[in-house]
Amino acid sequence: MRALGHHHEPSRRGSQDLVTPTSSPLSVLPASWGHSIQISGSRLAHLHKGSPLPPVDGGRDAWLFLAASFVVEALVWGFPFSFGVFQDYYSTHKPFAGSANIAVIGTCAMGIMYMALPLTLGLLTRNPRQGRWFAIIGVIIMSLALALSSFSTNVTHLILTQGIIFALGGCITYTPCIVYMEDWFVKRKGLAYGIMFSGGGLIGALLPIVLEFLLSSYGLQTTLRIFAGIVFVSIASVAYFIKPRLPRVPSPNLVDPNPETILAATAAITKQKSSLSFVFSRKFNIYQAASFIEAVGFFLPGIYLPSYARDVLGATSFLSALTVLLVNVASVFGCIAMGWIVDRYHVTTCLLVPTLGTVIGVFFLWAFSANSLAMLYEFCIAYGFFAGAFSAGWPGIMREIAGPPPPKHKVKYEDKDNSSSNGRADPIMVFGFLAMGRGVGNIISGPLSDVLVRGMPSWRGEAWQGYGTGFGPLMIFTGVTAFFGVGPFVCRKLGWL
Repeated sequence: MRALGHHHEPSRRGSQDLVTPTSSPLSVLPASWGHSIQISGSRLAHLHKGSPLPPVDGGRDAWLFLAASFVVEALVWGFPFSFGVFQDYYSTHKPFAGSANIAVIGTCAMGIMYMALPLTLGLLTRNPRQGRWFAIIGVIIMSLALALSSFSTNVTHLILTQGIIFALGGCITYTPCIVYMEDWFVKRKGLAYGIMFSGGGLIGALLPIVLEFLLSSYGLQTTLRIFAGIVFVSIASVAYFIKPRLPRVPSPNLVDPNPETILAATAAITKQKSSLSFVFSRKFNIYQAASFIEAVGFFLPGIYLPSYARDVLGATSFLSALTVLLVNVASVFGCIAMGWIVDRYHVTTCLLVPTLGTVIGVFFLWAFSANSLAMLYEFCIAYGFFAGAFSAGWPGIMREIAGPPPPKHKVKYEDKDNSSSNGRADPIMVFGFLAMGRGVGNIISGPLSDVLVRGMPSWRGEAWQGYGTGFGPLMIFTGVTAFFGVGPFVCRKLGWL
């Protein structure tokens, strides 16, 4: 790897960067760093001469970090993605049968995790040395919430434990995976996010089967305690690998070191002078609007596909549940594919692909499935692959909003007391606010789905194919909201991006 200002022969360590006073490894910095980085002499990290840094975009440490993030993604989001199993159990078993607001539990769990991310991401980016504790503290909270919920006697207890406390713990656990991704992956960042996001789809396909078996064999209390143990052991066993690539050990004793060495040593412990003004920019809000509107419709098929298969096609319980399983399995491949292409093409083009695939799938495959279970399964695969991949395009949006990494002549060495904010958007916070918008869409989709299915004309027997099955308004709404994903592509062609 070529360091700025010097050319040197590659070492026997391959692509590892050596941070020394004579080599200037600006390439070890995350690509998200801005046009001016403020350095505080009292918060420098001490790097001994010749201290190696792991390579970016590959190598054992990077892939172990990604594997650990995959596990965290799967188990943090696995519960809300699989909540339908618990919802069915609560609705048919005492003491929760007949209670109102059972659906609120799952909505709270997913919505709070999405909406709290800007807060936890902001906290960690400003206190990065505490990040190693986030995963441990978070998984303890998650496990305690699940264990305590096994003692619940009413829905209020479940909302508090599974809906609120679990969500807060999950958000804390998940946060360092997002923050440290900026350290470990640069050129392959989209692929890395796609692989991590695919964990949610994989667990969404497997966990319901496991939970159904446990609930039928051991009952609710034992199932929740077993699940709490699985979550704790799985995440605790990989928490060591959820770590930053750059050192975060303070040392006040460095005197006049090479400025570029300071940059490499302090990239992750210095408080980046980023700005949240991007939240009000036209560019961000075009992307946010498309992501939010898509999210409002995205969750609806997952709620009603089993009912559609059972009520319209007469499918058995297993064949009905298979619809959601196919959606989740297909999303695994969709997320990885989306991550791969977003590293190579402009994000507006990348978002256009899942948008058109989703729209065609909804308006044609789903609509033609009124007499064919096989065609419904084809729709499930198409919907999971395309719609499930939309959020895997976020790394491209983060890159567009935050901008490219700084050229050499833009890097400054400034004293903390005399520095000022450069106003650059932090890609980590861009991710947080995109997640918050998706969380709002998730919360809205719950009551909205009830209105679409029960509160509007069903067109039953009056409209063509699937539109006349009673689910017509739901199909149209899902397709129309998905179509808004073309917005960024159109805006770019009009010169608005």
